Amino acid sequence: MHEEARGNFLYIIDMSILVKPNTRVIVQGITGSFGARHTQLSLGYGTQIVAGVTPGKGGQLFDNKAPIFDTVAEAVKETGATASAIFVPPPFAADAILEGVDAGLELVVCITEGIPVNDMVKVKRAMAGKATRLIGPNCPGVVTPGEGPDSHGGCRIGIAPGYIHKKGHIGVVSRSGTLTYEAVWQLTCRGAGQSTCVGIGGDPVAGTTHLDVIKMFTADPDTHGIILIGEIGGAAEEEAAEWIKHNCRKPVAGFIAGATAPPGRRMGHAGAIVSGGKGTAAVKIQALREAGIGVAPTPSEMAETLLKMM
Repeated sequence: MHEEARGNFLYIIDMSILVKPNTRVIVQGITGSFGARHTQLSLGYGTQIVAGVTPGKGGQLFDNKAPIFDTVAEAVKETGATASAIFVPPPFAADAILEGVDAGLELVVCITEGIPVNDMVKVKRAMAGKATRLIGPNCPGVVTPGEGPDSHGGCRIGIAPGYIHKKGHIGVVSRSGTLTYEAVWQLTCRGAGQSTCVGIGGDPVAGTTHLDVIKMFTADPDTHGIILIGEIGGAAEEEAAEWIKHNCRKPVAGFIAGATAPPGRRMGHAGAIVSGGKGTAAVKIQALREAGIGVAPTPSEMAETLLKMM
């Protein structure tokens, strides 16, 4: 652990990926009912929510704690925030992401579901070459557990239930929010804590992939094992497996959801669709096994599969 100064703000840097217990976070859409509820839960978890952003409501206070600004740029300038959570309705969420990019945020976590695919294609193009990392959209967010009771005092950006987490050394990355929670709870019940848990979302155009997160976990000395949760559709899991096969020496367990889905029918997530014989559960499971990844036969065995490997 060491200290790092950025402008007028001092940050304590410890292990984990993406977010730390003292990451300074703003919430875009903080005054909406959904954003407000999860902002309160994050504050209760110990997350450093330093500001909110709602156009036209600048100058107000959220919960008598966090100042509200009209723009992300103002919030970043006044608070030194480096990350944001987006709880903005789908028609405006793409612009909210780009506002965070333009303000120079290191991390933008977009929780919003139902953003038009064409909007996200334009966002991806606009973000090319920029320093901001996007998690999501349509994701549960990121949690780095802290040291306190029930791991409070960590950083929770998004909608994941904080109480299920425990500080430790297992990294979790998943396209499914529900299965993320299931894996985390299984680990916690077995006394195995987590370094960071990342829900990357299930939309066809996402900001961060399994492979991106796997590379971060591989480089993180505080992460000793990894659970990778995928689902039908696309080739992201196969790409991650190929990289793991040649580059990752940490134990990795995986689970692929959607084995019984009929071809051509979307299951749950917008990106979970098998077409042209590609993206099937069988192909993904084979790729995981060939990479030396332990494949859990059912969701209830994800943690056990990894812990046996360790």
